[in-house]
Amino acid sequence: MGPSTGVYMLLALGVLIIGTGLPVWALLIGTASLFAALGWATGSIGLGILSALPARLVGLLEHDLLQALPLYVFIGVLLQQLQVADAIFAMLARALRFTGAGRSLAALATGALLAPMNGSVASSSALLTRLVVPQLGRLAPARATALVSVAATIGVVVPPSLVLILLGDALLRAHTEASNLPLYSALFAASGQRIINTQDVLNAALLPAACVLLLWLLVAWWQGRSAERKQPERLMGAAQTAIILVAIAAILALLLAVFTGQMFAVEAAATGGCLLLLVSLLTRVLSASAWRVVLADTLSLSGGLLALLVGSTTFSLVFRAFATDAWLAGAVLTSPYPPQATALLVLLAIAACAWVLDAFEMIFVIIPILAPPLIAQLGDAQQAAVLLLLVLQLGFLLPPMGYAVLMARARMASSAGPVALRPLLRALGPWLLAQALVCAAVFAWPALVHQLDAPAIVRLQNTPASDADVVRQMEEMGRQAVPDAPANTK
Repeated sequence: MGPSTGVYMLLALGVLIIGTGLPVWALLIGTASLFAALGWATGSIGLGILSALPARLVGLLEHDLLQALPLYVFIGVLLQQLQVADAIFAMLARALRFTGAGRSLAALATGALLAPMNGSVASSSALLTRLVVPQLGRLAPARATALVSVAATIGVVVPPSLVLILLGDALLRAHTEASNLPLYSALFAASGQRIINTQDVLNAALLPAACVLLLWLLVAWWQGRSAERKQPERLMGAAQTAIILVAIAAILALLLAVFTGQMFAVEAAATGGCLLLLVSLLTRVLSASAWRVVLADTLSLSGGLLALLVGSTTFSLVFRAFATDAWLAGAVLTSPYPPQATALLVLLAIAACAWVLDAFEMIFVIIPILAPPLIAQLGDAQQAAVLLLLVLQLGFLLPPMGYAVLMARARMASSAGPVALRPLLRALGPWLLAQALVCAAVFAWPALVHQLDAPAIVRLQNTPASDADVVRQMEEMGRQAVPDAPANTK
């Protein structure tokens, strides 16, 4: 068993995920345990490496970023129970009715507002299917399914969603690893770059995300302009309108505070959760049984995500024990193709994985493996981060296995009947084309992701020092080493 063993681990995991339907966290731990036992039996890996797992898990669970995870899940579950999203959608649909596609546009706008605070694609899909589909009138089921699918993935690229925050943390580690790779370390040292953080990823993603949203709004208007049912929108009183406007302003304020760095993601999630909790208590819209459902779902989903994180940590330890990560990085870095072509192949491989995995599985399992060589090939960590986001989103929208499409089709089948694959492909075509155009633009013009960069930090040690500078620094070091020595000795 050699470095290529990790590739067989990934293949075995993919087959088990598709073929068994068991929880992914259990398959991650099971696959890692099986290959670890085989590696130990053949002498490929030692027990000393495997004994590091408890310390890795303890360090993982002490990560501050994980505090935001159950809070985002709580917000997503609570949004499905409250009528805040319904009211926001109704007001936006009425405000945009002059376009002839007010409800389709309102669906995307509601997704853009709520998805960053909603936690996951599955949660957004459940909320939008219940909220939007009954309101789309004569819009064909395939187009309604496509609309719900793309609206559910908006949180993947619109800052500061949970997916973006977790990806930013993963990219920090990936960039650190890439800075030590042979072909990238010299460029990294010479350019005066620094390791990117989550705020850098948020800044880089904003302009491409705005381009995606603008193109998608055009598609939504084109598909829905003549199909929505001609009936008056629901009237709302002044008090209800004021409450909705306050809710929208609060959401935008929280998102802006996180984006500008005024609040941490944990603080924004806690604030949003407390505000929703206060609204639900004041309006008394949730009964005791409904609250039990909210808390049970929050614990269940949070536990599933933490179990997935534990499983991915176990899997990655065994994967790295076989040195497959170094083997893959070497294969990518020594590719006979030009760097841009090699990076494109890596992105296609990531899109193929995203076709069968959800966002969290991608971030915890696949991104840590493929992101370092991708950064080394592109030479730009922020460009790599945005391309990863766009490719993940594109993979979720590729039928029939794309995660967002799979979720939307399943929910549509239970409410409006099954949606055939061919009409769905035609309905998704314009959305996918718009996404592909933004991907191509970011790939061809990396400057698109640097328009909101913070001022560059120039590392002085990369600037060659003169002989006089060296002498002066040595004298200063000598005086600091002997602080009580007199300036002149006789």
